[in-house]
Amino acid sequence: MGAPPAQELPIVGMSCAACATRLEKVLNRQPGLSASVNFATARARLEPAPGQPVEGEAVLAAIRKAGFDVAPETLELALTGMSCAACAARIEKVLNRLPGVQASVNFAAASARLSHQPLQSSVDQILAAIRKAGFEAQIRAARDREAERAAKAAQLQAELRQFWIALGLALPFLVQMPAMLLAGWAGGAHHDAIPRAVQALLAAPIQFWVGARFYRGAWASLRGGGANMDVLVALGTSVAYCFSLAVVVLDLHHLHVYFEASASIITLVLLGKVLEGRARARTSAAIESLLELQPPVAWVENPAGELVPIPVDRLMVGMRYTVRPGDGVPVDGVVEAGESSVDEALLTGESVPVPKAPGASVFAASVNGAGVLQCRATGIGSDTLLAGIVRLVEQAQGGKPAVQRLADRIAGIFVPVVVALALLTFGLGWWLMGDGAAALVNAVAVLVIACPCALGLATPTAIMVGTGQGARAGILVRNVEALERAETLKVLAVDKTGTLTEGRPALIRSWLAPGVSQAEALALAAGLEQSSHHPLASALVQAAKAEGIAPGRVEAIQAQAGRGLVGLQEGQPVYIGAPAFLAEEGAPLPASILAELAEAGLTPVALARAGRWLALFGLADPVRPSSRDAVARLQGMGLRVVMLTGDQAPVAARVAQALGISEFRAGILPADKAAAIEELARLGPVGMVGDGINDAPALARADVSFAIGAGADVAIEAADLTLVRNDLNGVADAIALSRATLGKIRQNLFFAFIYNVLGIPAAALGVLNPVLAAAAMAMSSVSVVSNSLLLRRWRPGR
Repeated sequence: MGAPPAQELPIVGMSCAACATRLEKVLNRQPGLSASVNFATARARLEPAPGQPVEGEAVLAAIRKAGFDVAPETLELALTGMSCAACAARIEKVLNRLPGVQASVNFAAASARLSHQPLQSSVDQILAAIRKAGFEAQIRAARDREAERAAKAAQLQAELRQFWIALGLALPFLVQMPAMLLAGWAGGAHHDAIPRAVQALLAAPIQFWVGARFYRGAWASLRGGGANMDVLVALGTSVAYCFSLAVVVLDLHHLHVYFEASASIITLVLLGKVLEGRARARTSAAIESLLELQPPVAWVENPAGELVPIPVDRLMVGMRYTVRPGDGVPVDGVVEAGESSVDEALLTGESVPVPKAPGASVFAASVNGAGVLQCRATGIGSDTLLAGIVRLVEQAQGGKPAVQRLADRIAGIFVPVVVALALLTFGLGWWLMGDGAAALVNAVAVLVIACPCALGLATPTAIMVGTGQGARAGILVRNVEALERAETLKVLAVDKTGTLTEGRPALIRSWLAPGVSQAEALALAAGLEQSSHHPLASALVQAAKAEGIAPGRVEAIQAQAGRGLVGLQEGQPVYIGAPAFLAEEGAPLPASILAELAEAGLTPVALARAGRWLALFGLADPVRPSSRDAVARLQGMGLRVVMLTGDQAPVAARVAQALGISEFRAGILPADKAAAIEELARLGPVGMVGDGINDAPALARADVSFAIGAGADVAIEAADLTLVRNDLNGVADAIALSRATLGKIRQNLFFAFIYNVLGIPAAALGVLNPVLAAAAMAMSSVSVVSNSLLLRRWRPGR
């Protein structure tokens, strides 16, 4: 026997190399184990002795006793063999029974997302548990996406072929069905249009070949200790077929046969599965459209200076690549040469192409315009904005809102309850009507009409479509619980800097001394400030550049720490800085101008030459052009918008007035914003909008947190929803999306519940025959998925 495979473990809690050494000693004391710990990678490698597997619990206990821990690992699984929501509930229950495993199964996406402690439950043990429950699973990797999609398409084609075969065999039954119904309504005896032996032969392939999938699914489910939709279909059709076969074999002419019921039920259920499969494939269309935009090749220069294509997988960080006109951008990068405009609509929701020049960032899957761009790769593979978006969307789609948990509990017990109701229908019907055959038909109708699929699809299909549409609009949902809470928000706290404003100072107003022009003052200011990296200096240089004013020539520039700059122009001393600095240098500014500037809430930068003041510049962080409309839109949605800022009250009041905000909190430091959120929470559920970094405590305290303007960093840990664009309208869009998605979920659950509440009693009372019951059951799931697909009409800005 060979040695068991080595195991790599992610270790948390190591602070230095001594920790790694100590942990290695602890691990090597375990019987039959050889271990090495790498501090740089924070991983431990365990190599068991031949014939002696790792005792996971004992090793984990030793690691924890030493003061460290093993980080849980996340696993994505693609599942096969599920036929209804009861299957998903069964797998989830099986997985969550394993030690150290927390799992969520998505029936609509046929996937499972789980966190597991590798020393308590290995991947092999997890896969074995799923197989034992009667299903199959494969580890889901990004590169498998195309193969997974192809496999689903092939499965859909196979189901479609089986449906056409079943329909061909069932057509004779459908032809004679109107005559049967007319005879029943007329009260006369019905004579079979097709000999009963022929009916048995026609129905047999449908029952046992086309319907074999239901028998396999039922056996796997029962063997695993559960019961699913396949049990209901197999049981109901088998009862109808076997009863009819017994009538034919025993030559009981006075009894009806129900071959048409078993054949039609399986045909209609299969039709429902085909339609449902097609509709479910469309729920992930938004993500698929994003992935299809990333080109498979990148164009790079060879040693001869010629552009040649290479697979995008071969691009490395730091490599240069060229984006030709009309091409998709292969990986994230920064522009080094060339100018163009790039369409980023499917990544950020920004409908207008974004101009790109040297120094600008470009993102994979965006589409280049008419220019040629020479770029250097900064993010490849899983480190691109596109990969981050897909990762967050799939993570959100794997979650379950609170409203789904009730449906899951019902789906878990649904099939046994329905089987009990069918038995009760048969027993009571036979006793009350004295007709065992009629009671049997009603029992079959109960089995066939009841299906937990609609309950299981109601929430995940709406979540998949909603989060996909959100991703296309630049709204990335970290967890569906946040999406569920967003519709309940009453108060929205908004950080001022970088959220309502541009996040950088700009020249707002100038006061000039008599005889001094704006051009003269800006030229001198730019000449002094052009070598400074201070934000206020950059604002003045940009203001001069915007007006086409070249910086003046200034020599011998020296910085006066905390005060300003001093230089020489044509032998005369020039100064720029705070008004107090100029007053010290013998160039005081008029008190009336300083008072006017203070009243306006602007930051002052004063300019003087040879003891005479020349200009006073008032700077401020300008309000974003879209912020006023966004605030009005949020208020129109019934939200109480409150601005939080560290600025003093006059500055805060000026911004609030410009934006139509009636309530603000000024002078609040980042550390105090969490307390402000706590106070606002008394008014109702509160949301917080910030940059996700300085505002992390406040974002964590809010009921729902929005990180605005994430750019390439989509993994802001503190935020529930990340908005790629620097636009407050994204928050209004996210709340509108939340309301639309939760509205669809409620509609779906209503349809699913009311369908079963009305359908099962109708079938039990004989109002619905088994064929109509099968048609209703098949369409219930299709109607729920189709209703979810209506979310694809949602657009931002509505």
